[in-house]
Amino acid sequence: MPCGEDWLSHPLGIVQGFFAQNGVNPDWEKKVIEYFKEKLKENNAPKWVPSLNEVPLHYLKPNSFVKFRCMIQDMFDPEFYMGVYETVNQNTKARVLHFGKYRDVAECGPQQELDLNSPRTTTLERQTFYCVPVPGESLWVKEAYVNTNQARVSPSTSYTPSRHKRSYEDDEDMDLQPNKQKDQHTGARQAGSVGGLQWCGEPKRLETEASTGRQLNSLNLSSPFDLNFPLPGEKGPACLVKIYEDWDCFKVNDILELYGILSVDPVLSILNNDERDASALLDPMECTDTAEEQRVHSPPASLVPRIHVILAQKLQHINPLLPACLNKEESKTCKFVTSFMSELSPVRAELLGFLTHALLGDSLAAEYLILHLISTVYTRRDVLPLGKFTVNLSGCPRNSTFTEHLYRIIQHLVPASFRLQMTIENMNHLKFIPHKDYTANRLVSGLLQLPSNTSLVIDETLLEQGQLDTSGVHNVTALSNLITWQKVDYDFSYHQMEFPCNINVFITSEGKSLLPADCRIHLQPQLIPPNMEEYMNSLVSAAMPSLLNKFRIYLTLLRFLDYSISDEITKAVEDDFVEMRKNDPQSITADDLHQLLVVARCLSLSAGQTTLSRERWLRAKQLESLRRIRLQQQKCVNGNEL
Repeated sequence: MPCGEDWLSHPLGIVQGFFAQNGVNPDWEKKVIEYFKEKLKENNAPKWVPSLNEVPLHYLKPNSFVKFRCMIQDMFDPEFYMGVYETVNQNTKARVLHFGKYRDVAECGPQQELDLNSPRTTTLERQTFYCVPVPGESLWVKEAYVNTNQARVSPSTSYTPSRHKRSYEDDEDMDLQPNKQKDQHTGARQAGSVGGLQWCGEPKRLETEASTGRQLNSLNLSSPFDLNFPLPGEKGPACLVKIYEDWDCFKVNDILELYGILSVDPVLSILNNDERDASALLDPMECTDTAEEQRVHSPPASLVPRIHVILAQKLQHINPLLPACLNKEESKTCKFVTSFMSELSPVRAELLGFLTHALLGDSLAAEYLILHLISTVYTRRDVLPLGKFTVNLSGCPRNSTFTEHLYRIIQHLVPASFRLQMTIENMNHLKFIPHKDYTANRLVSGLLQLPSNTSLVIDETLLEQGQLDTSGVHNVTALSNLITWQKVDYDFSYHQMEFPCNINVFITSEGKSLLPADCRIHLQPQLIPPNMEEYMNSLVSAAMPSLLNKFRIYLTLLRFLDYSISDEITKAVEDDFVEMRKNDPQSITADDLHQLLVVARCLSLSAGQTTLSRERWLRAKQLESLRRIRLQQQKCVNGNEL
């Protein structure tokens, strides 16, 4: 373990040291960031940093150094805080400068009082993100991160000993009985208010946020506090993340790895509760208008902890088996990547066999599933997303558990996924589109608020006859726009705001899907297992963990490979297209050529080739020919299908 644990357990002490050495000189802030950067380079130090994703909140020491892997769900308005403030000793009149960065409340020592009129007080700005755990993160990803984390933690008893036992109901009860809450913190109740800032007497703490906040109350909520997760059934902490530098580099739905200082001080809830009471006395109408916003933006720290970020990194992927950064230059020099690429061929062959078994012996469907899983939007030309490859697997048995188990297989291979059961009830009642709640001044999440490279499996085999209402029609339209344009139009009431995305959509259906798809492949099972669940489970259990890990690396890594087509091959493709049109003008259109190029691209990358070869081009044509023949055969059988 890295020598000296002070930077992990008492990071504010490290910050204080740099501040004391440099005073108001802004260089101290850069030195703090450089210090922690260097510390994280030592002896696998990141593994020793406790993670909010893996460690329960009550095991983490307040004001300790933590990390968090998350998605930006919403961005709040910037807030002002006291970057530097001055206290005065009531007895000796000695003055001391303090820093307010990386803190929610300002600490005053015994007999010290804050001088709000000090000319040395500095007001600075910081940005607040509302962050949630990565939606749809696979269990194998979580387990891999847990297994690599070596942080030593034990239940925190530094304050509120029973905090980890409190439920949502307890927090609501505390808020509905503010007198009870205040009695529990005797000695901390000499309160005052100047210029919108609030402080307590003993233990001499001042809230550094100039914006007001509110504790949880009994407004119209289906649950005591909505953590605003995009997907149902998600677990893990949501966090209010305070960003101090370069916040313009981040945007909603980005995946981040954050390193910072954990703030879960219960005094925040007390101060927020007092502010609510004070504002009600000063202006009841204003309080009514803003109570919901204050509740959402300042939830109880025991439910939504704060992280004051020292270092933030935007993640390209969340696969723990690969280096965090896989940009084109670094991937060429990375020994791990070059070593894996050298043994790509057998991995692809084994993956093809694995997926062929999962698709009941259909090797052609397995080929297309591999191409789908490594496809990605690599660029946009005007509004057209290039590289997307939505596949519709038709011919799936109805009223069978096949599609459910096929999704579980995909879950074992990709870092993040979600299965949307396309029933009339779900389409009419689920919220797909995120929308702006102006009362609470927040973005309310929807199912389609997903990070890049998420696998979305839409199961149409569950669709029965019924009537879609207005909401259902809007949801179908949203899915169609996502598939066609790789964008989701968030609802801001008075206008729509377009959010580009990069989501792999895989549709399972009995006949042709109601939704658009880039490619339709009809399933031709070579075997029908008497017990589907037993068959699929045995398929996964028979695969060695090391083999599954190779599949996971393969599918993530190939998305980031560079790809190009030489002038020579471009000319050959053009000639081929002209020749095919000459023989039969109806046989291939410009759209068909575009799809053929996407298939050729994915096929080349699946073999580890970053340029298109004549061999891969011919193989792509062969696959497409086999797929089309199969669809024609199905059309002859059904008579009414394309």
